[in-house]
Amino acid sequence: MKRIVTAFTVAASLWAGAAAAQDKPTFYLLSHGGPSDAFWIDWNRGATDACTQLAVTCNISFSGGDMAAQKEAFNSAIAAKPQGIATTSAQPGLWTEEVAAARAAGIPVVFFNTDDTSTGRQGYVGADLRSAGVQWAQYLVDNKMVKAGDTVFMPVEVPGASYQVLETEGIASVFDPLGVKYDVVEAGTDPAGIIAKMTDYMVANKPVAMIGLGDSVMSSVKQVFDGAGLSAGAIPVVGWGNSKTTAEAVRDGYVNAAAWQFPSAQGFMPVALLKLAAAGEPIGYNIETFSLYDKASVDPILKLYEAE
Repeated sequence: MKRIVTAFTVAASLWAGAAAAQDKPTFYLLSHGGPSDAFWIDWNRGATDACTQLAVTCNISFSGGDMAAQKEAFNSAIAAKPQGIATTSAQPGLWTEEVAAARAAGIPVVFFNTDDTSTGRQGYVGADLRSAGVQWAQYLVDNKMVKAGDTVFMPVEVPGASYQVLETEGIASVFDPLGVKYDVVEAGTDPAGIIAKMTDYMVANKPVAMIGLGDSVMSSVKQVFDGAGLSAGAIPVVGWGNSKTTAEAVRDGYVNAAAWQFPSAQGFMPVALLKLAAAGEPIGYNIETFSLYDKASVDPILKLYEAE
C-alpha cells in the first residue's frame, strides 16, 4: 500500500501545475462504513493522504450503515456541484437516480469498496466480490476441506447487503455443482453480539468449515473458537482479512486464508481517478484491490500494522 501511495506522489507533482491554473477541485467521498471500523480507519488514511498529495479539497463522510443518511449525503453532494463524487454501493440499485443526476450535471462518479455496474459509474476501486466468493470456496475445495453433503457456516453482519449477495453468488457457483451446502447466518454488527451468535452456531451446528463474509465476523474468529472450545485449525476458516486481528488469527492458525483489500490504496485511488477526470482526462476503468494471503504470506501485512 505504501508503495502505491508513494508512486502517486509523482503524479501529484505533475498535476500541481494544473491545480495552480484552476480552482482547487472539490470531491465528496461517501462511505457506508463506520469511522471507527478498522478497515475504514485505514481507508480514511489513504483517502486523506491522496487529498493532500493531489492538492484537492475532500469532504469525507461515513454513514455507519444508514443508507438514508448516505443517500442524503449523495444528494447534498450533487447540489454542491463538486468536481467529483466517490461512493460505496452497499445495496443494489441504491444509486441509480443519483448517479444519473450527477452525470447529467457533469459530475464524474467513481465507486469504491462495493460496486453497482448498472448505474453507469465511471470507475470502480476495490475487489470483485463475486470473484472473492469463488476464491474462498475454491480454496476449501482445492484443499479437500469440504465434500458433498457438508455444510459451511457463512456468518455475515448484514444479510442482503450487496457484499453478502455478490460473495454468496460466487460461493454458490463453486459449491452448488459439488453438492456442498452453506448456511448464511446473520451475526449483526455489535462486536459482543457477533461473538455470541457465532459461538452459539458453532456449538449447536458443528459446521465442517466457515467462510466469513465480512471483516467484523472474521475479526471474531479466535474468540469464537475459544468460546466454543475449539483449538486453532479445528475447522478450516477463510474470508475477509482487512484487520490486524484477522491477520494475527492467520498467523496463529485460526484462519487458513484471508482476503486483503489494500484499504489504504482503496482510499487513495478513487481520489486519483477523480483528479484525472477533473483535469480533463478520460476515465472509465476499474482498479482491483484484492489479494488472498495465508500463514506463509501474512508477515508484510502484520509489519504494516506494526508500523502504524
